[in-house]
Amino acid sequence: MRTRTAGTSRRTGTVAALAALVLGVTTACGGGDSGGDDADKPKKPDSAANATAEPKDPKDPGQVSEPPVLEEQPKTVNPAVKGVGAGGGKELTKAELDAAVLATGDVSTFKAGPMDGPPAQGETADDPACAPLTAMINGRPEPEASAAVYRQLVGAKTGRPAISEFLTTHGTQGATTLLSRLNDAVKACEDGFKGSGAGSSPSTYSAVKRLDAPKAGDDTLAYQVTGDFEGDPVPLVFHVVRVGGTVATFYTANLEGTKTPEIPSILLATQAAKLK
Repeated sequence: MRTRTAGTSRRTGTVAALAALVLGVTTACGGGDSGGDDADKPKKPDSAANATAEPKDPKDPGQVSEPPVLEEQPKTVNPAVKGVGAGGGKELTKAELDAAVLATGDVSTFKAGPMDGPPAQGETADDPACAPLTAMINGRPEPEASAAVYRQLVGAKTGRPAISEFLTTHGTQGATTLLSRLNDAVKACEDGFKGSGAGSSPSTYSAVKRLDAPKAGDDTLAYQVTGDFEGDPVPLVFHVVRVGGTVATFYTANLEGTKTPEIPSILLATQAAKLK
């Protein structure tokens, strides 16, 4: 049986608090897409993302293990997956997004479940150049979407990792602008920024960096925003895929260490295939 030391508990608790305050959409498992009366309340992190960790070094109880290695992923997209026609620039409706978003069975190693939409009140970046990054953290990418759906993906066997997805429709011009602004923000905010206005104390993000993005859809972007909570670094990873006027955003956080968490490329490839 795994044991949890005081140092391990402190770190896990502090970074989980950051995830609850900043990534309300990440940690909210529910039945709808629009929040509801409790939308502005911090949500308890999903147990899959806040799993027990063991110290690497018994002399340093605050040092915790990295997330477990993901189970082996399929090499190719499930041939049963069919596109909904978004590749031609069609602006999908809410019902069409519901049909197009990843579902259980699309990727054999993952199960998909409903997730609450984001709180109405999100963060605002202290530097306007970083606003596209806080918009994604808020779960409301800009330009504003005409429709959106939210899902959570977990390992079919292990229940880990917790990867969240939101699928938004903007029209081709709006979706292209969204990726362009994000690209600019990643470059402009590499030294970090602060966010405020989410109903809690200001958030600190110490760094932003671009990550290698597997090719999928018409355009892709991957990046990491490193949060800071009482000295604890929290890596937040976003993978963004555009197909026509629809944008799929996948994101996750490492609540157990400083290693960049992984988002399997098969998720991106399968979602792009479902949209085409």
